[in-house]
Amino acid sequence: MYAAERQREIMSVIRLRDRASVQDLAQILNVTPETVRRDLSALERRGLLRRTHGGAVHVQRVSFSTPVTDRAGLFDAEKDAIAAGALERVADNSTIGIDAGTTTIKLAELIPRSSRLTVVTYSLIVASTLAAHPHVGIHFLGGRIQENSRAAVGTWALEHVGRITMDQVFLSVDGINLRHGLTTHNLPEADVKAALMKAARQTVVMADRSKFGREEFGRVAPLEEVDLVITDAGVAPEQIKEVEERGPEVIAVPTQRP
Repeated sequence: MYAAERQREIMSVIRLRDRASVQDLAQILNVTPETVRRDLSALERRGLLRRTHGGAVHVQRVSFSTPVTDRAGLFDAEKDAIAAGALERVADNSTIGIDAGTTTIKLAELIPRSSRLTVVTYSLIVASTLAAHPHVGIHFLGGRIQENSRAAVGTWALEHVGRITMDQVFLSVDGINLRHGLTTHNLPEADVKAALMKAARQTVVMADRSKFGREEFGRVAPLEEVDLVITDAGVAPEQIKEVEERGPEVIAVPTQRP
C-alpha cells in the first residue's frame, strides 16, 4: 500500500471514530507503528488531524458564527494556566499588545491593579477589563466591531497599528500548523494580528493544545516569525518538537485542576 492510500484509510478511520490510536491503525493497515506515526505527522502538517499522545483525533474547526463568549468555557483550566504563564513575562512599565480571544482575555483579567503598563488592544472586552486599572494606559485601536469576537477590525485599526511600536504582543490563534503557521477563522482579524506582530519586538502566542495541528481560513504569520508559544502540558512532545524546529520556543505549563 502506497503512503497516499494509507493516509486516505487513516482519515476514513478517524472520521468514523473521531479518534484512533497508533496501535489500532497499525493493526488495521498491517504496518509498523513507526509507519503510522510518519503518516499521522504528514496528515497533521496538512491540517487534517491533530496528533495526541498515542494517536490522533479528527480536526474540529471553530465555527465562523461561534461567539467569543460561547467559547469561554472550552479548555478553561488550561487557558487559566497559559494566562498565568504569560503574565510572568509581562514587565512593569512596558508597552504590550493584547489580542482578542478567550485566552488573552484571561491574561487581561489577571493583570494586577498595581501594574504600570501601556496596553494596545482591539478587543472591547480587554479594554473594558483594564479600564479601571489606575496605572494602565489603554490605547484602543478602533474600527468596525465584529459581533462574535467584540473586536475592532478594518482600515482604522490597521492604520493605528502601523504608527506604533510595542515591547510584546500576546496573541491568540485558532490554529498552529506547520504548513501555514498561525491561522484564524476570521480574515479581518488575521490582518490585525499580523500587523500587531510587526509592531512588536516580541510575539508571544497563547494557545491551548486544541489549536495544534489545526489550520483555519485566515493566515496570520509563519511560525518563523513567532518568538514564544505558551501552551498547556497536554500537547504531545512531538508537536512541541516540530514547532520548535521552526524557531519559536514552546513552554508547556501544567494545568491546576480544581
